[in-house]
Amino acid sequence: QSRLVASGGGLVQPGESLSLSCTTPGDSFRSYTVAWFRQIPGKEREGIACVGSTGEYKQYADSVKGRFTIARNLAKTTVYLQMTDLKPEDTATYLCARRQAQISSTCTLDRYTTWGQGTQVSVIS
Repeated sequence: QSRLVASGGGLVQPGESLSLSCTTPGDSFRSYTVAWFRQIPGKEREGIACVGSTGEYKQYADSVKGRFTIARNLAKTTVYLQMTDLKPEDTATYLCARRQAQISSTCTLDRYTTWGQGTQVSVIS
């Protein structure tokens, strides 16, 4: 089964930006819906953004709407999460995940079947 690799995490200060990448070596996201989730220890995993199989349809959690942007490259080999105006409460392990493409190339933040290992984002003053 293909694996997902998330990268780009790091330590930043509040108000700064960071860009995460999700790749699937040897494969592509062509027939998949892809999403970003985040996990804070002791809390439920939160789905924060997804993009449909064509790259047009996108959905965001209220907690990141207006600050985060999800996008996929034309070759459909990488999905990005551009994060701006980062806040301390954005500190978490960020994971990417995929599922089979959904109807009309839409996306929802549930029922993902393949997960990456996560990359840590820390926002500290």
